[in-house]
Amino acid sequence: MLESKYELLVGINTPADLKKLPLKKLPQLCNELREYIVEVISSNPGHLGASLGTVELTVALHYVFDTPNDKLIWDVGHQAYGHKILTNRKEKFDTIRKYKGLSGFPKMSESEYDAFGTGHSSTSISAALGMAIAAQISGDENRQHVAVIGDGSMTAGMAFEALNHAGDTDANLLVILNDNGISIDKSVGALERYLMQISTSKKYNKLKDRVWNFLSRSNRYGKATRNLIQQIDSGIKGSLLTGSNLFESFNFRYFGPADGHNVTALVKIFTDLKNIKGPKLLHLHTKKGKGLHFAEADQTTFHAPGKFDPATGRLENDSCSDNIPPKYQEVFGNTLLELARENKNIVGVTPAMASGSSMDIMMAEIPERVFDVGIAEQHAVTFSAGMASDGLSVYCNVYSSFLQRAYDQVIHDVALQKIPVIFCIDRSGLVGEDGSTHHGVFDISFLRPIPNLIIASPMDAHELRNIMFTAQNIKDLPMAIRYPRWRVNSCDWKNEMKEIEIGKAREIKKGEKIAIISYGPIGCDVVKATDKLAKESINPSHYDLRFVKPLDEDLLHTVCKNYSHIISIEDGVKKGGVGSAIVEFMSENGYTNKIKLLGIDDDFVEHGSLASLHKECGIDVDSIVETVKTFWND
Repeated sequence: MLESKYELLVGINTPADLKKLPLKKLPQLCNELREYIVEVISSNPGHLGASLGTVELTVALHYVFDTPNDKLIWDVGHQAYGHKILTNRKEKFDTIRKYKGLSGFPKMSESEYDAFGTGHSSTSISAALGMAIAAQISGDENRQHVAVIGDGSMTAGMAFEALNHAGDTDANLLVILNDNGISIDKSVGALERYLMQISTSKKYNKLKDRVWNFLSRSNRYGKATRNLIQQIDSGIKGSLLTGSNLFESFNFRYFGPADGHNVTALVKIFTDLKNIKGPKLLHLHTKKGKGLHFAEADQTTFHAPGKFDPATGRLENDSCSDNIPPKYQEVFGNTLLELARENKNIVGVTPAMASGSSMDIMMAEIPERVFDVGIAEQHAVTFSAGMASDGLSVYCNVYSSFLQRAYDQVIHDVALQKIPVIFCIDRSGLVGEDGSTHHGVFDISFLRPIPNLIIASPMDAHELRNIMFTAQNIKDLPMAIRYPRWRVNSCDWKNEMKEIEIGKAREIKKGEKIAIISYGPIGCDVVKATDKLAKESINPSHYDLRFVKPLDEDLLHTVCKNYSHIISIEDGVKKGGVGSAIVEFMSENGYTNKIKLLGIDDDFVEHGSLASLHKECGIDVDSIVETVKTFWND
């Protein structure tokens, strides 16, 4: 149960309860909602800053619109924690992102108020438009459809594809552009500059001030509000800025920018906008981390800060200097900078994940050779191909689950033409609390069928550095290097880098009877498992495959000829994965060894701690031990 200090929030379970409050009480409710989010997320890590920035917006939306009948779609979902609390999930909010608890993102199976599942960006306008058209076809002319999308998400091509389509319809669609100038890192590109130009126009702001002054003086709204907003609309549409308005060009009615933290004004605006038919866009200004001064000051860190002291903002210690090993991302970022210092042809590309991928390390020292292209994975891949075709060594860093969005570009623009782009696939394997939308378990299977593509996965930090070093010298084929989200095994991660042979596996431990073939960092758990087994005089061999394409066929011939039983283990889906590649090899060469495939089954894995998910999927140390014992006694 909530503490009594949450005077209003304690009585709010659904939007119906919210609507019973008088308008003047909404600012107090917003303060309580913000405080509750901070209280929970400070001890149970999640996405903080974005949800703090949408508190007033969330309250106003549910106060005015008839959810869940009216459809509310949150783009990405980082900003939807307040939404979850107000829609009958308040008492479970402290389970968010925990194993078997609430999802960190909107999820249709979790609540009827989650109109569409959104873990990736830039999908909300398309989904809302589809629902609006469906309502028209079914004859429901009154149902409202609201898509809340950030300025960072608006940079993706899919958002503009949806705007282009929507503007050619009379769909009952409201797009709310939540403009805070940042996604995870600061927003970049021409769109960001355009939105800033709208916001800083002196002529525009004189008109805008008339609206907010009027709203602050009056308790009434309606035609007068519409007239004033339309004056702003017309002023911008004319020649106040550049002679035209981008969103008006898509045939949207444009309103704003407005203050996204004035909840009473937002209620009045939403009430009016409900009566305006057709596609319309409301541009709001919000501040990420709003109400928590250290989150406002350091918006990138407090996007998802981990555990922190809500009074001081001090983060739990996260430093290698205190015997905590770095994450694979940090090893990647530091290694890329080392390589770039020596090789002037090396450049980095990231689709809006500079800090998450640690490419910001190189960006800080050599900014002219790192390109943040915004949330635009397809463009990132083809842009990288263009540079690589002209002689640069391009390290294109994309999260595994986001690379899915650029599959055609990997095939058509890179592999088909044998352009040597180096794909650094971050967040491969199970990622933990972000759950099914973010697990990087499909990349092995969807990349392996592509001709001309080298696919590697290092077992540890030293191997990651060696493979990155090797990749810069490959001039005739693209290469994918996949690595996980978690930490490396030791603070002693720096090694003198050396070139390794493409397609060559490693023998980690020589044993008998059973050969365990691992791929990637999951091999470190195999080492722990074989150490445990040795205490029981069970002595399997262990091989680190390193490359799933090309396969080390010499090693596989040796394994099949010398071991009666084979166990393959990977942190990706079994269908089409590493184990499948080994089975294909055995079939093609007439081998009949017994083989057991350990990996992700044919299902989506939910969220939870990495340890709990590895155990559930049967790829943790204990599961490996039990599988080996079963085979050993066979």
